Amino acid sequence: LGEAIDSVLVQTYRPIEVIVVDDGSTDGTAKIVKSYRDKINYLWQANSGPGAARNLGISTAKGAYLAFLDADDLWHPEKLAAQIARFRDRPGLDMCLTRVKPFMTRISPEIQRDILEEDPVIVITPYMTSSTLVGRSLVDRVGPFNLDLRLGEDTDWFLRVSNSGGVIEIVPQVLAYKRFHDSNLTGDSNIVSQDELLGRVKKSLDERRTRIGKNK
Repeated sequence: LGEAIDSVLVQTYRPIEVIVVDDGSTDGTAKIVKSYRDKINYLWQANSGPGAARNLGISTAKGAYLAFLDADDLWHPEKLAAQIARFRDRPGLDMCLTRVKPFMTRISPEIQRDILEEDPVIVITPYMTSSTLVGRSLVDRVGPFNLDLRLGEDTDWFLRVSNSGGVIEIVPQVLAYKRFHDSNLTGDSNIVSQDELLGRVKKSLDERRTRIGKNK
């Protein structure tokens, strides 16, 4: 968590509002956050899942743009500056994503230098919340994250963004870093069934076909 917060606080873009939502954690989150004093806004809720945590952050944030960062992940110092530049250069843009590089467990200074290289060996899908900068107007149109999903709530949300007709751009640089380890939430297959998530994907595709058919 401290590494994630630090990667936000060193962003070259200003001003920023930093909100940490503690989803009923038992791993000392409050103690870590306390060391940052007035640099962040700390919110606590009883454990309700990542969708509920993001929704609380959204409802509290005051800015015209929203970005998400899971406690496992990191941002490049230029992430927000690069994305805001795209919003300024492209009127009508609703959401900007960056390329994402994975890395394993905790980071030593040597590994940190490696993951910040501009020519990564492996790059994964940009459709992750930690790579996202989105205009509040699009969030208002699409609606909040689905509270019924403890896993796949981000996939469900991105599908709704796509179906909304939102204008999306992916910048070519690697500006977000996804941490993988044994306790990643996405590794717990018992939280939600694959059939449920696939059913939501099918529903999204059906809605898109219906919209396209009406526009012909």
